[in-house]
Amino acid sequence: MSAAGAFITGLPKAELHIHLEGSLEPELMFEIARRNKIAIPFKSVNEVRAAYRFSRLQDFLDIYYRGADVLRHEQDFYDLTRAYLARAAADGVCHVEAFFDPQAHTARGVPFAVVIDGILAALKEAASDGMTSRLIMCFLRHLDEDDAFATFKAAEPYFGCIAGVGLDSSERGHPPSKFRRVFAAAGAAGLKRVAHAGEEGPPEYVWEALDVLKIDRIDHGNRALEDPKLVARIKAEEITLTVCPLSNLKLCVVGDMADHPIKNMLNQGLRATVNSDDPAYFGGYIADNYAAVAGLVTEADMAELARNSFRGSFLDAAATAKHLAAIDSYSA
Repeated sequence: MSAAGAFITGLPKAELHIHLEGSLEPELMFEIARRNKIAIPFKSVNEVRAAYRFSRLQDFLDIYYRGADVLRHEQDFYDLTRAYLARAAADGVCHVEAFFDPQAHTARGVPFAVVIDGILAALKEAASDGMTSRLIMCFLRHLDEDDAFATFKAAEPYFGCIAGVGLDSSERGHPPSKFRRVFAAAGAAGLKRVAHAGEEGPPEYVWEALDVLKIDRIDHGNRALEDPKLVARIKAEEITLTVCPLSNLKLCVVGDMADHPIKNMLNQGLRATVNSDDPAYFGGYIADNYAAVAGLVTEADMAELARNSFRGSFLDAAATAKHLAAIDSYSA
């Protein structure tokens, strides 16, 4: 491992933008498919990986939902989550705030409880190894708000284990305002609110996410840079951006990693972070994403990105301060 790679791996960090279903590696997909006696449209792991060539977000989503179809039982969701957590821990992640997409499973007849109980069992086991976590339930924006409300209702018995709600899936044509009422209900229930905005969608979607959904954090947010007034607001309100470099490259949000805006975000005083999004599909976990931008930022910048990951987390002030002190000690 190079010196830069060793620094990245050892740097204490949180991951704030990770879709558990997007960490389903082909090997585990095949293993679960065999266990559940499910036919999948691939003959080998290499054939699966060869399919991971995307020109836009929808290309990825089509195969993402196909892969998720193998997940049927509590053990499947446990195995999925535990595999991700092991990779994250190896990359120096101390705290994770993970997304899950219950509608992708309940629509196939998998009960909500099966999904979340498997995930929670894995998160609890990881906690015994020292990794803290928060769970964020995402609504699929290509579905209607009534469907989101049905999911919200199913989740109510688990609100003590769910930190917040999010908004993901196809961004174009599905503005944040479409989910105004369910996000208001989530806020009234005391849940945090985050949303994907400004990945493929325009800066106006970021404004809507802030003003209509009252979000606490912006997932992606790349296109916010197109609007100076929006940049000024994000900076003034210290709103965290959960940026995903390899995802941006794989989905053609940027044409070349040399053009990635992460350094520009830092230079403008924005609270940017680095995350892996859907690592099984986009070519790497969180350390790989730090490494992908290593040519654009300094080690001091990387330490600041890691600090931002804790500042933008839903940890309490004492836990955040402890992690910030660990980064200061590590990078001194």
